[in-house]
Amino acid sequence: MKNKILILGNGFIGERIREELGGDISGRILNSYSEADKEVKRFNPGILINCIGITGRRNVDDCELVKDEVLLANSFLPIMLAEVALRRGIKLVHISSGCIFNYDYKKDPPLTEGRAPDYFDLFYSRSKIYSEQALLPLSKKYPFLISRIRIPLDDRPHPKNILDKLIRYKKAIDIPNSVTYIPDFVKALKHLIKVQATGIYNVVNSGALRYPRLLDTYKKYDPKFEYKKISLKSLNLSRTNLILSARKLKDSGFPVRDINSVLDECVRGYLKNKKG
Repeated sequence: MKNKILILGNGFIGERIREELGGDISGRILNSYSEADKEVKRFNPGILINCIGITGRRNVDDCELVKDEVLLANSFLPIMLAEVALRRGIKLVHISSGCIFNYDYKKDPPLTEGRAPDYFDLFYSRSKIYSEQALLPLSKKYPFLISRIRIPLDDRPHPKNILDKLIRYKKAIDIPNSVTYIPDFVKALKHLIKVQATGIYNVVNSGALRYPRLLDTYKKYDPKFEYKKISLKSLNLSRTNLILSARKLKDSGFPVRDINSVLDECVRGYLKNKKG
């Protein structure tokens, strides 16, 4: 029972975590503390992984259309789950986001976990900051782990996979960004739980990815595919482009791979899974 896992959220990330870690998964909508406590009690886990979150149906701008739902899922629910975990004496793993910083990739170094979030232009980003800043002080005393991911890239087709989005859009900005390769992410999460890590960890691959490089790799296996590069200004969107440091994750003993070293593996797996 001590290591029994309950994953809350049966979406893209939740299902991928269950494949690697096993355990139970729940997709129930939890609207109150009492509902959250009742759901956790029903499974009686030793580890609670919160993957519930709203990123917008099309993109993060859509979070503005469902403010109540976003605040509940991204801000209030993690706090309610922290209280449940605290009272029940179980470990909480909260899947957070790296999209919470201002950053200048031309001069700023990779962002470490010690940097305070400061990107408030997007409602989505603010909703993630609210919960993370509430959980951070608790993680100094209780077994709470905050896992920041950034732009998920997977070797399997899924609407939330950045590769799917770029292939569908057929356009790409040429700006370096941190990326979380999902096969590596679930292994890193398993490692962090095993070593009883607490506090914040940037769970990203080292280095930075420029989207054209990913699409060039895809084109290598699908020569008919075409795309074009565009400027961020042409999108007329408020977005944060940044690079997170993976040093803390590496120092924990996990073998962090450079994001550019996994691109061929990713595309080959993607095409294989797409055919299957």
